Amino acid sequence: MLARRDHSGARYVKPAASTLLTLTFIGTRGEIELRSRQHRRHSSLLVQRGPARIMIDCGADWLGRLKRIAPTVIVLTHAHSDHAAGLAAGAPCAVYATTETWNSIRRFPISKRLRLPLRKSVMIDGVRFKAIPVEHSIRAPAVGYRVSAQGSHFFYLPDVARLPNASAVLRGIDVYIGDGATIKRPMLRKRDGALIGHASIVAQLEWCKQAAVRRAIFTHCGTPVVRGDARKLNDTLWRLGRKRGVEARFACDGDRLSLPEGQRAQRTKKHA
Repeated sequence: MLARRDHSGARYVKPAASTLLTLTFIGTRGEIELRSRQHRRHSSLLVQRGPARIMIDCGADWLGRLKRIAPTVIVLTHAHSDHAAGLAAGAPCAVYATTETWNSIRRFPISKRLRLPLRKSVMIDGVRFKAIPVEHSIRAPAVGYRVSAQGSHFFYLPDVARLPNASAVLRGIDVYIGDGATIKRPMLRKRDGALIGHASIVAQLEWCKQAAVRRAIFTHCGTPVVRGDARKLNDTLWRLGRKRGVEARFACDGDRLSLPEGQRAQRTKKHA
């Protein structure tokens, strides 16, 4: 992999020829009005493997813009508008979602609807997805996805208040991609015994530490990140991660990450 940084401090990775999975952060902004050049579109991840172009989440910013993304399939984490409203006029491909998400967007004119079971692996365009329920919203129950292909594993969780059994859920993950709404102070409240809102980045780094996840990237960025100085924020995040043995940074729109086949096995051998 070849990495470079632009003037904003964002890290870009050019995929090597042997890359198994290529992840492109086509959007990294949360459900806020504020935008910046680094965080312009609602958070969405494009997962590529061979001809497959799997788009995870399709918020309102993507309404009318799907033609240029050309997804072969779309997978939704939950039904909030910044994750699903881009499908209000329909979809050009099959869409996967949980039963609860489909119930919330049942009026959307989507012709090919596929239901994802909870906690069971499903093969989607050659990539394995497992939906893990998390606490975030009562009205729009959310899931995170453990995504795997031939020895590479990442966990995508752009909105989370609490991840139950985090250590077990994240075990064996190469890269954690989490909720960047707030850095140190959580944005949480309780309703009917459930947590609603957003866990802090610090809390998520602790989850990574406990599960021995060595790399974390944060998307779905909130106001403090979108309006802040990218270099200073990444320096702060790097220090917070280093204290916990995690290499951590913020994603920006357009960032690309390569996951080679058998990444974890190769890394383990290197440090044996």
